[in-house]
Amino acid sequence: MPRAGAAAALPPEDRKRLLAGAHHDPHAHLGARITPGGAVRFRALRPYARSVTVVVQDGEEEWRAGLLDEGDGFFAGEVTPPGGPLAGDGEIPGYRLLVGYGSGPGEDGDGFVDPYGFPPAVGELDLRLFGEGRHEVLWRALGARTMTHGGVAGTRFTVWAPNAQGVRVAGDFNNWDGTAFPMRRLGTSGVWELFLPEVGDGALYKFEVVRDDGSRVLHADPMARAAEVPPANASVVHTSTYRWGDGDWLDRRAAGSPHAAPLSVYEIHLPSWRPGLTYRELAVQLTAYVRDMGFTHVELMPCAEHPFGGSWGYQVTGFYAPTARLGGPDDFKFLVDSLHRAGIGVLMDWVPAHFPRDEWALARFDGSSLYEHPDPSRAEHPDWGTLEFDFGRREVRNFLVSSAVHWCEEFHIDGLRVDAVASMLYLDYSRGPGEWTPNSRGGRENPDAVALLQEMNATLHRRCPGVITAAEESTTWDGVTRATDHAGEGGFGGLGFDFKWNMGWMHDSLGYVQREPAERAYEGGQLARAMTYAYAENFILPVSHDEVVHGKRPLVGKMPGEAWQQRANHRAFLGFMWAHPGKQLLFMGQEFAQDSEWSDERGPDWRLLGSAGADGADGGGHRGVQDLVRDLNSRYTSTPALWQLDTDPAGFSWVEDGSSGAAGAAGESVFAFLRFDAAGDPLLAVSNFSSRQVSSYRLGVPTGGAGDGDWRKVLDTDDVRYGGSGTGGDGTLKSEAHPAHGYPASVTPTLPALATLWFRPA
Repeated sequence: MPRAGAAAALPPEDRKRLLAGAHHDPHAHLGARITPGGAVRFRALRPYARSVTVVVQDGEEEWRAGLLDEGDGFFAGEVTPPGGPLAGDGEIPGYRLLVGYGSGPGEDGDGFVDPYGFPPAVGELDLRLFGEGRHEVLWRALGARTMTHGGVAGTRFTVWAPNAQGVRVAGDFNNWDGTAFPMRRLGTSGVWELFLPEVGDGALYKFEVVRDDGSRVLHADPMARAAEVPPANASVVHTSTYRWGDGDWLDRRAAGSPHAAPLSVYEIHLPSWRPGLTYRELAVQLTAYVRDMGFTHVELMPCAEHPFGGSWGYQVTGFYAPTARLGGPDDFKFLVDSLHRAGIGVLMDWVPAHFPRDEWALARFDGSSLYEHPDPSRAEHPDWGTLEFDFGRREVRNFLVSSAVHWCEEFHIDGLRVDAVASMLYLDYSRGPGEWTPNSRGGRENPDAVALLQEMNATLHRRCPGVITAAEESTTWDGVTRATDHAGEGGFGGLGFDFKWNMGWMHDSLGYVQREPAERAYEGGQLARAMTYAYAENFILPVSHDEVVHGKRPLVGKMPGEAWQQRANHRAFLGFMWAHPGKQLLFMGQEFAQDSEWSDERGPDWRLLGSAGADGADGGGHRGVQDLVRDLNSRYTSTPALWQLDTDPAGFSWVEDGSSGAAGAAGESVFAFLRFDAAGDPLLAVSNFSSRQVSSYRLGVPTGGAGDGDWRKVLDTDDVRYGGSGTGGDGTLKSEAHPAHGYPASVTPTLPALATLWFRPA
């Protein structure tokens, strides 16, 4: 058997840098190399080892050679194979390393394949696309990816850290000591890479980054596909084995037109909807509940991994990994798949506006401002104690755009609601004079954020047919839901979103219904105001989690009066909301008049549905409100007039905007409007927000076609089934040739106090 001779000494500077984890090319010194004389030089870095033996499988023949101890954990030797010297361009036979830590060699059993015997496992095209900021499926190039490389199964680890002196892989497979696992830097890309044979799914890992000042920090993988359950924060190697069954759903989604389709969204915080349920348990219980209630979609508050549960997911550390609190990535896929199979779409909150300062996550990742903006005045978010992304850096923009694509392609998410868009768009957001710098045009707009949002929307819509995006944008930015080539104010173009949350409608409408009924008679313009800009964007009407926390009170708790009056107001408002132009969104618990603020620890107060309600009426109280929401969704989805022309002014016409006072003070709290579908078929919605019944209130209606003859009541929020008084008449109205409100005919319904009624031609 061959004996190992002494190898050429490792240069002192390379030795020092390898031990410090600060070498850019460890593969140049570790592993196996053919010497000019045809021998093979082996060198391994194995701290604490007593011996290292090379086991070579050369064809049918196996031979071994013990390496010489060079000190500091280095073992090396030059071996001439039994078959003779190798040519300079020859192929080194496959080999394993046996490492002994005690008195005898080979205590690691069969040993392990040397990680430093492999060429890079990342392609040049991947590196070029990433460097240009155009790698739309970045998760396939960076992070931890199981693969077979050089005929050996293992995991390729890659991470972007351009300013690091060195990067090492540490994990449960090396006792969290990365000394023996330094990564190589791939050219000028700033990407570091190491293929670790025989490391597979379920392995825990982090990257040990050596900064410019020599300090070391263990970072979770920014591209991790899975993570430990918080508060633990290691990344987890994960390869999905899930087989989807929602092909029919995706085909229908791709062929659909979201603006001309019903969209009734149930917003959910998954960990607290029913606390303690896993993704797979939610797949059964949540799917059954949402299907029974008739919502077309769920919107999940952020599901990406986050360290602090009290942030509700809005301070993300894992932009590619669903939170492990409820299960693994394939369990999350099972939840999405189950909802799709039940005909329910899945939207998800996505948070590119900021990220937390946790040292183990993205903050100062390689010792520099890598993900955050290098200007301190722009790197720190003044409101949330977090950091803001450098949207102008192409690699960061690529990271975020690819994250959006990842959720929709890998997890089949049907749409993303982008949080806090206003904080991204304005350089002076929550900043005073002297705390911000104008853009190159002298304005307050952030062109880098605009470019990110435009690229995200364009890429997502091109790659994922039928996926929708929605912006939580609280200002009057022009063109949020216009195409990116739309010439908006300031010359920035449209942002490319499908929908925008209508924050103005939300503030005005909730502000109106919180008033005492006697005050409402003088404030009708507040409720009607939203129609003056209803077609400026494509809107979703949100009653979201933000409105039922932090002392704002639950929706029913905002209403004036005693408990029965609060629920009547609550029902009347929901009836008004579901008929109003715009898509619908309601936060969990509000569908049954949750009477306490939402708590992420307790979730909805489901016990309220266990009785008939405080007033003791059969079917009343909270169950009555729940029954109403179920019927609202049923009527809504089956009535094209309520959604087909949501973005077209031809689909709406005021009859009474609360200002005429036709029946005295009560009449000034009456709102009535017509909704039309594409064929011209109408629905009449009437709301009486006064505290007294209004008898025979005359309302103008169209004539001709489907509008002639009787009108049939199809919804009454004051129905006894919902806990109301049932005083809204027998359900049929005769159209009379009596002009009113600019229409040639009219009807005279009896309007119960604090109620909304819907009528359709009979």
